[in-house]
Amino acid sequence: MLKRLSGFAIKHGLIPVLYAVIRLYFCLIRVRSLGEEEFRNYLRQGGKAIAAIWHQRIFLVLTYARRFGEYAPAVMISQSRDGDMIADVARLLNFRPVRGSSSRGGREALATIIADLAEHPFAVHAVDGPRGPRGVIKAGLISMAQLSGTPIVPVAISVNRAWVLNSWDRFLIPKPFSTVCVRWGPRIAVPASLEPAAFERLRREVEAKLRALQDQTDREYGWQESLF
Repeated sequence: MLKRLSGFAIKHGLIPVLYAVIRLYFCLIRVRSLGEEEFRNYLRQGGKAIAAIWHQRIFLVLTYARRFGEYAPAVMISQSRDGDMIADVARLLNFRPVRGSSSRGGREALATIIADLAEHPFAVHAVDGPRGPRGVIKAGLISMAQLSGTPIVPVAISVNRAWVLNSWDRFLIPKPFSTVCVRWGPRIAVPASLEPAAFERLRREVEAKLRALQDQTDREYGWQESLF
């Protein structure tokens, strides 16, 4: 259904209309954030960051993301038809889509984001997308941080009531009058030089930290189904 919707919207130039409908829908959703002001102060002081989020939770923060449009963050988006729609929506949020993923065009997209972070302070990355496995951070996040010298900021996103789609990641759509919580975690520095074994240990460490932050946020804000 989503593929048919994205194809129809792209073909008929309806992405702005679709986005307007989504914004209206999110007027029915309450959004709370934790740690946002501290993170904003860090960016204002010249800091850089890669926000690491789970693919499953992207839609929950679709309109919340507008708060960071002033930084025009780069975001890696797959070279698929669904990705075409997401890229158009990202531009409406003042995000800058970089097309590619672990399955297609990933090397070029990674190089583009690394170069981008030399001039811009902020990027957002769905760490287990676009095809999973769910809840497993891919190596691209660590490479992105390592080669750009940019710390990773884990971001946990939860909701108390949502529909669960029958997709690889059990994608979440918030129900009307639900509450979404966005929790910004502590920054994680990535050394510029890592042996393969140390690289994998760090990948697992970052994954464990993001999972722990997600579990804590889900427990506190009501989402009962485990991400993992």
